[in-house]
This record gives sequence, structure tokens and C-alpha cells, in this order.
Amino acid sequence: MSALICGSIAFDTLMSFEGRFADEILPDHVHRLNVSFLVPNLDRQFGGCAGNIAYSLNLLGGEGYAMGTVGKDFHPYQDWLDQHGISRKYVKEIEDTYCAQAYITSDADGNQFTAFHPGAMNHAHEQHVPTDDSIDLGVIAPDGKDGMVQHAKQFADAGIDFIFDPGQGLPMFDGDELKTAIDQAAYVSVNEYEAQVIGEKTGLSVAEIAARVKAFIITSGADGATIHVGGRTINVPAATPASVNDPTGCGDAFRAGLIVGLQEGYDWEITGRMATLMGTIKVEHDGTQNHALTRDEFRARFEREFERKVA
Repeated sequence: MSALICGSIAFDTLMSFEGRFADEILPDHVHRLNVSFLVPNLDRQFGGCAGNIAYSLNLLGGEGYAMGTVGKDFHPYQDWLDQHGISRKYVKEIEDTYCAQAYITSDADGNQFTAFHPGAMNHAHEQHVPTDDSIDLGVIAPDGKDGMVQHAKQFADAGIDFIFDPGQGLPMFDGDELKTAIDQAAYVSVNEYEAQVIGEKTGLSVAEIAARVKAFIITSGADGATIHVGGRTINVPAATPASVNDPTGCGDAFRAGLIVGLQEGYDWEITGRMATLMGTIKVEHDGTQNHALTRDEFRARFEREFERKVA
């Protein structure tokens, strides 16, 4: 059985400014801002939520496909996916567009300027959820809004359980649209801040959202996660990182652990820990697809961290 992960496939261009933005921007001239920053350090990473989740899912031996739209500059990413044995069956190239791109400049204080170009991601709605390939679980991750809405409906119409994970796409949805997506979904997975935003937009409490789905999962970074399921609350601890290098993409790695736990039929105590461990492993590495391990290594670390066994 396979998971279909609908979401962005993007390049992340990361740049470091060794000074402080605050020292370069004059407060009384922000209405005529024209500044330039020397960025001696630049790194280009493979990213996007669908790509990131598929990458971590593949590490765990999970079955699944990334589904997304890409542009004419996709070829290096294509080679990367091929190198790691990640299927491109549902990756569609849109002519005369570029892949989605995030350009992020950070200063010495950790402040960031980010420019995001959606590019081919705006064509996500041109893809359709397949009813073959034994798809038994879906993921709606941040993508073009029309694509997210359409794919959620297609999963629901096909009777395929899916995880609604709006993430950075959350601001695009109003309260009624979020209620519709929640009612269509089997699972909702968000971080603490996103859970608060959903509550404010929909007027629904955590308990009311949990009552509409099979499980409502809220991540809390270093504090682990909380799973609201069947009228009870399960507090899932995080694993202890060997180092904290880069939190970018931790939520996507978490989702991969969640998918594998669901596919393999583990209870929520185990599934939640599989998810938090994958998030911890990711935070130990820079970038979103630079962590690597075998399932045997994952199993051994799981048992060390939680004193429980997993296959």
C-alpha cells in the first residue's frame, strides 16, 4: 500500500549576511528602502514539502509517491530523486516556468528576509489524485491553493484517508475553507502556532477539531507532540538530538514518521514516537534532505531513546 504526498517541490537558496540587518536599515527611511547585503555564504538545497516528506519516507522504507508540479530547472532535483530511488511518477513538468523557489537571507542575529516564487507550484491543480497504485493514504501539504482544495476533495471522493497539513499555506484559507478541509480529512497535523490560527479562523476548539477527525496531531518542537484521538490526549516525548543544527524541514520529517506508523499499523504511542524521532534526526543536519540512515539504524535508535521496540 502506498501514500500519495501532494505538495511543493522546490529549491531553497540560503544566504548568510555576516552583519546585522538592523545596522544597515535606517528606520526613518524604510519607506524608501534600497539596501544591498554582501552574502559570502550561499547554499542551494533541494526542498519543498512533498519532496522533503518523500525523502524521509524513503529512508524509513515507506511506500509512497510525491505528487507536484515542477519547472524547466528541475533537472538537478530530478537527478537527486533518481539517485535516492524516489519515484517521479506523479511529478509533472510545466513548460516555461521555474520550480518553486525560496530565497532566504539570514543575518548574524538569525533574522531573515525571504522571497518566495511559487512558479510551477501554481499549476498544482493540473494534477489529479490517482485511484490506482493502491493508494491508501494521502497527504495535503503546502502547495498551490487550488491544488490543495482540489486534491483534498479528490481524496475524500475516492474514500482515501488523508493528512491535512496546511503549514505555510494556512494564510490562504479562510475559516469555512478550513472547516471543509478538516471535515474531509482523516487526520490534521500542525504545529502549536498553526493550531492556534486554525482555532481563531474556524472558531473551533482543539477538542472540537479532534472530534471531526480520527486524530488531531499538534507538534511542539523540542517538547514533542500531542495527539488528540478518541477523546483522549497522548503526550509524545521528543528524542534527544545529538546537536541542533537546522530546524528547517523538521515538520516534514515528522510527517514521514507519521505516515510509516500509520501504514504499518502501530498504535499512536509508537507512531507518535516514530514521528518525533524523525524530526529529531532531521534537526541534527543542515538542509531538509541531508540526513541519512537505514531502517535498522532507526530501529536501534528508537529503542535507545524510548526503551520500546519497533520493527
